[in-house]
Amino acid sequence: MGSRYEHVFAPIRIRGVDFRNRIELAPPSLNLASLDHKVTHEFVDLNRSIAYGGAAILSVGNVMVDIAECCNEELQLDMSTDECILPLSWFSQMCEGFGAHASLEINHGGKDAQFARTGHAAYAPSEYYSTWELINAKAEGREPLKTIEMTREHIHETVEKYAMAALRAKKAGMRMCMIHGGHGNLISQFSSPLYNFRTDEYGGSLENRARFTIEVLDRVREVVGEDFVIEFRISADEIKPGGMGYDETLQYIAMIQDKIDILHVSAGLHGEFDYMRYWWQNYMMDREFNVHYAAAIKKEFPNLLINTVGSIMNIERAEYIIANGMADFVSMCRPLLADPEMPRKYAEGREAEHRPCLRCQYCGGLNNKVIGCAVNPFLGNEREFPLGRVQKADVKKRVAVIGGGPAGITAAQILCDRGHDVTLYEKSDKLGGALRYAALPSFKQDMADYVKYLLNQAETCGAKILLNTEATREMLEKENYDGIIVAIGADPIFPKLPGIDKPHVHWAPEVDAGEKPCGQKVVVVGAGSVGLEAAIDLKKEGKEVTVIELQDDYQNLQASSSVIATEMLNVVDELQLEVRLSHKLMEVTDDAVICQNTKTGETVTIPADTVLLAMGVRPRIDEANSLRRACPETSSFLIGDCLYVGKNVAAATQGALKAAAYM
Repeated sequence: MGSRYEHVFAPIRIRGVDFRNRIELAPPSLNLASLDHKVTHEFVDLNRSIAYGGAAILSVGNVMVDIAECCNEELQLDMSTDECILPLSWFSQMCEGFGAHASLEINHGGKDAQFARTGHAAYAPSEYYSTWELINAKAEGREPLKTIEMTREHIHETVEKYAMAALRAKKAGMRMCMIHGGHGNLISQFSSPLYNFRTDEYGGSLENRARFTIEVLDRVREVVGEDFVIEFRISADEIKPGGMGYDETLQYIAMIQDKIDILHVSAGLHGEFDYMRYWWQNYMMDREFNVHYAAAIKKEFPNLLINTVGSIMNIERAEYIIANGMADFVSMCRPLLADPEMPRKYAEGREAEHRPCLRCQYCGGLNNKVIGCAVNPFLGNEREFPLGRVQKADVKKRVAVIGGGPAGITAAQILCDRGHDVTLYEKSDKLGGALRYAALPSFKQDMADYVKYLLNQAETCGAKILLNTEATREMLEKENYDGIIVAIGADPIFPKLPGIDKPHVHWAPEVDAGEKPCGQKVVVVGAGSVGLEAAIDLKKEGKEVTVIELQDDYQNLQASSSVIATEMLNVVDELQLEVRLSHKLMEVTDDAVICQNTKTGETVTIPADTVLLAMGVRPRIDEANSLRRACPETSSFLIGDCLYVGKNVAAATQGALKAAAYM
């Protein structure tokens, strides 16, 4: 019997090519290519997990038509020579074995090619200083370079490069490809008035600006033939003033609709960092952020197959979108990286096992590292753990896990998968650890879903759970465990200052949880993510909130994610939340806090009936060191915040995998 998700799992044939369902892996940049920019076996192994999981199309992001001319990532694929074909065939054949299709997001970065990688100024439709070049030049300590306006001859050569890239994909066994015509890459640089200032036949009117797109699509079709599916990615609206807006995009689509098979609808720009949020949403933004564009375009072009993308978090929502005629395909990137088996789990009625994405941006914030995922520690490690699985242990062991937060629960789950006898100790009456607090702000539904998943895993993994049980070394030694994993977290910092022990001084998350009372006049100490998240929700509730921060900038906030930090600061501005930087807490009185302005030396008094501390945490290292000695020392591990604080969920889950996988 099939699943209840009959629309998202409905097969479809396009140009004779069979698609088993309507789910596409939206194109990620994996950083798993070889140094000469070709497919590797590690690359194939990561994608194998997603193909096994049930997606119909596996796209690879930002694949360059000529790496020497337009490289803008560390290890992206290059399609400029026939040498790419054989390695690509490993990818396509693997996908075909699971009934899926390999696809490449064929691209040229244009203005966003990086001088440090190519050794020359970027080529673009027109000459100007790109935003990314200005940033890179400053960071590299050199004068910025204007883009080089492409000659007609160069344009014609580039059209041919797109076509040859698509043909090489076909020769490698692929039955489709995606041409990237959005996000401010070269094709959209030609079509957008934001970047195209030409006065020849490639500039001016929309008809002229669309000429390059049409030439590319026509030439691709000419070389790949009629039995090959062309997906074309666009930004429905570039959002930035002066860019290509939605109304003009409709005219653009009308010009190319008969040249493509699937229109992949996104929004925003890549190299303009204030506009990346529209194609790469974070947890403070609405889910399904760009689906409305796809739905509107589908109404305008009912005969055109539409693919939608952008914070579509699970198969149930994908079903809703397709069933309601908003799109024909649904693309997900981060949700499938977080749980490659999500389609399979939903098809088999195992929805509760779905591991949700946090939209934390961890996967896209890695420099010089392979792609990773905060909640899926197996991602990027598929050579060691095929299909994201650990091997059964040769010898069954009795293992204790101390602490029921994300690190402890993940470790217990992996240990049980290995076949061990696992006991998890949690000193409170609830599992979830600090994430129970992290999930409380109104805009953190993604985290709340993850906590729900963790609790389900703890309940079903097979571990013995002991709540309200504070483990001691003596207790553990008495049980004579073969191994111990310590994940007891950290304690909030309460500085030794006058008045800090007054009854209206609390750790900020305790007020979020309703565990402590909150008055009307609130001072939050600390402008990191914990402090600002609490302050934002309290401000929305109508409280009078002031945030004080010792630093003279938001470096504590930037440590989490620069994109999310920017989003959070935008909300701070919108709410007119008062944040006083360079202010040091000196004393708490019954009705105020006394601070010192570290720049002027001035003493400042701020009225407060509630003081919330968000000054960081310190690891419970002394307690952890005692616990780790309760079994053979080479079989004990510290993971999560009790080892190093200030990290993130990724540190917890990856630490759990490393500790538990070979126990």
